[in-house]
Amino acid sequence: MPPELTTRSNPSPQERHHVQMIEPVLPSTPPISAVEEISNSWRRCMADYHVDPQDPAEPNVVTQNELKASKEPVADIIVHAREEIDRLYAIVRQQGYVVLLCNNTGVAIHHRGDESRADDFKRWGIWLGGVWSEQIEGTNGIGTCITEQRPLLVHCSQHYRSRHSKLTCAGAPIFDALGKLAGVLDVSAVATEGPDRPQQLALAATIASARAVEERLFREHFRHAWIVAALPSDDTAPSLLLAVDEDQRLIGADRVARGAFALDDKTLAAGMPLSSLFDYSLSLFRRRGGQDIPVLLARPGRNDHWRALITPPLAKSNLSRNWPEAVVHAQPRLSMLSFMPMPEAPDLNRGGLSPALKNRVCEFIESHIGEKISLDSLSAMAGLSPHHFARAFQQSVGVPPHRYLLRRRLEHVGQMLRDTQLPLSHIALAVGFSDQSHLNRHFRRLTGMSPSLARGLER
Repeated sequence: MPPELTTRSNPSPQERHHVQMIEPVLPSTPPISAVEEISNSWRRCMADYHVDPQDPAEPNVVTQNELKASKEPVADIIVHAREEIDRLYAIVRQQGYVVLLCNNTGVAIHHRGDESRADDFKRWGIWLGGVWSEQIEGTNGIGTCITEQRPLLVHCSQHYRSRHSKLTCAGAPIFDALGKLAGVLDVSAVATEGPDRPQQLALAATIASARAVEERLFREHFRHAWIVAALPSDDTAPSLLLAVDEDQRLIGADRVARGAFALDDKTLAAGMPLSSLFDYSLSLFRRRGGQDIPVLLARPGRNDHWRALITPPLAKSNLSRNWPEAVVHAQPRLSMLSFMPMPEAPDLNRGGLSPALKNRVCEFIESHIGEKISLDSLSAMAGLSPHHFARAFQQSVGVPPHRYLLRRRLEHVGQMLRDTQLPLSHIALAVGFSDQSHLNRHFRRLTGMSPSLARGLER
């Protein structure tokens, strides 16, 4: 037996059985647990932390001063988690669960539980101030959740320390608005060994509550930005959150969005346009009044749609976070996306610009033919994203915007070659080419001859 598993004298039958379960998790043998994360945790407890599985010591509990120091850095998280903790406790209280909010080191900084059983819960360490880091307590629903950074159920004998084998713990990580681990939401109870089906339901409720806390934190952090909450219509991926500025450039993304779209701090700092992720109408981002805007969004170049809610920003003039509009703004919406009514999906394969809008765009091109005309300026005039505008313009006119603009410029060149004696360099600048060489290249590509030869043939 390895030195890490050396037992105390006169261990109980239950403790001997627990050690026998742990031994096969040594690196040279297959994992005994059906849960890979728990098997990995047991290996860490043996090889890295040297936790004694038969240590009878009660869990660590911080002092009042230490608890206060642990709370201060995450005071905002406690504020935004309270409502979700109350809702979660209402679901699990009948099964004898305690709800714990822990910081990212495993200290329980907020709780809800049956106060009449407080002494019993304190004895097990599942109460305010309990320390549940994996390094100290071995495999458990809080510490292992922190290490793995994913939801986890640790049921009875799946705990590394035999003292904890009567506990069942379901933990879900909470990530802040920047995608960093902020803490863990956990439900724990004293239970007996047996099927973990009820605990799986408790885990599902805990995951939902932790996600709601994350959304509150994200909405509060980006309260002065547009918030896009989106979910694939076929439910093939989880819902996500994006924050965009007044120019529809990404300034924030939650952990799910970062993973789904390969976003990182550098990408977000560069101001990636929202149009690179979704087609949308610019008119959506001109609405105010605080009302959520339900919309179906499409990924550029794809035929799938995402159900989305766009929340306008809060006005910066009002600094109070307690006024009613701010409270409503921070309310979670992600859970509503899968069943709330949505407008019909736009048919992006048919139609195009309305006749009036097409004429307005073409007239703008004609009147500004000698100036620099960008796709962004044309799409802004149409109230569409650049990608959506380019597709709609081609459907209406028959060619992409840049090709239409080039064709009209060359047609103007042909007319000026016939009707004027202006030098080619002046003609080039008059119709928007950068110089005569630029004109020559495109004119030759279209007609097969140079502008000077074309002028000679017209004489």
